[in-house]
Amino acid sequence: MTDSKLYDGITDLGAEAAAAFDIAALDRDFYENPYPVFHALRRHAPVHRLPNGAWFLTRHADLDAAYHDPVLFSSDKTVDFKKTMGDTSLYEHHTTSLVFNDPPGHTRVRKRLAPAFTPRALRALEARVREVVDASLDEVAEMGSFDLLHDFAMKLPIELIGDMLGVPREDRHLLSPWAVAILGGLEADLAPAQRDDAALAVDNFKDYLRWLIAERQKNPLSGEDGEVLSKLVGPDAEGDTLTELELLHNCIFLLNAGHETTANTVTNGVDALLRFPDQLDRLRADPELIVSGVEELLRFESSVQLNNRKLTADAEIGGVAMNKGDYVWLCIGAANRDPAEFPDPDAIDIGRDRNKHLAFGSGIHACAGMSLGRMEIRIALNGFVQRFGQIEPSGTALHHPRARFRGFVDYPVTASV
Repeated sequence: MTDSKLYDGITDLGAEAAAAFDIAALDRDFYENPYPVFHALRRHAPVHRLPNGAWFLTRHADLDAAYHDPVLFSSDKTVDFKKTMGDTSLYEHHTTSLVFNDPPGHTRVRKRLAPAFTPRALRALEARVREVVDASLDEVAEMGSFDLLHDFAMKLPIELIGDMLGVPREDRHLLSPWAVAILGGLEADLAPAQRDDAALAVDNFKDYLRWLIAERQKNPLSGEDGEVLSKLVGPDAEGDTLTELELLHNCIFLLNAGHETTANTVTNGVDALLRFPDQLDRLRADPELIVSGVEELLRFESSVQLNNRKLTADAEIGGVAMNKGDYVWLCIGAANRDPAEFPDPDAIDIGRDRNKHLAFGSGIHACAGMSLGRMEIRIALNGFVQRFGQIEPSGTALHHPRARFRGFVDYPVTASV
């Protein structure tokens, strides 16, 4: 990266860097810290034309408007994903799952998943969340030196999603590699080998789910411990039935949506608090701040950095004319540090009282499991920082080289009471 500059206390790389930005040609510096680039784009080119003709939006107000107009800003990717994914099972997955569909299909599938995330369902899950977190804390306390991501943060979402799908405990080690590969298939610079690995992960997961669904049909579970697969198989109360592909791919979606996002937010959150020790001390002194603290950490290091839409009609955004069919990138990571919306956006304030971050999206495509995610993050993050009075990185923690999802490859730490 070139030398950065300060504008109103915010670091950006200048107009030249903004003009040259290409989401399909990123370097390691960007993955480690994309925010100077995002600040440059938002200041100098908030509606930026990428070399491939797509648009890249970085202002909070522009993203918020796009999220709340799902007719103009379509989530359907049946045309665009064909270019990078071809006729693969990866394409089949990402064009069938909930997140990349418009109404009425989106509405019908989301309705089937909704019972898993009701307040009553979440209350029933909270004891299980605390059980998993407490057991994981005991395990890493014994270790002393461990990997924050893999030994702690990843354990909770894998156990909960395993419970939701009724995956036998001896098979749960399969879930994380599948999710990482499938989500990696969404990158703008997707290479053929990465695409093929992701497609193989979809195939393997589909085969496993077919076996699991057959087991549920023979031996339905009671729905205890948050199991929902039995409720998704067959007709609902109104007689509506998911097709086999809808059922398979939205079970995969449950894993993908709740696995890395939660684990990365916990890891990103600890990392951010270590970089702002005054806020870590503040949280330890007042654990009730965890509620607003989680929202602030979601804003500051959003685990999902990018969404996409496609225009269904000619439009004007930020004074720039766009055409029907144009592809639009919504940069959550930039919007969540927009000084027009968030005072002092590059600093953490765990007591921030007006926090309209977009980490979970907004509008009809707001994350269906955001209440569950918030509960998981709150219990895991607060449990970790309250349990250990000394937390120190014990090696170099590199961010994963992906633009759409922000998280670490690993995060070695030592921790003690």
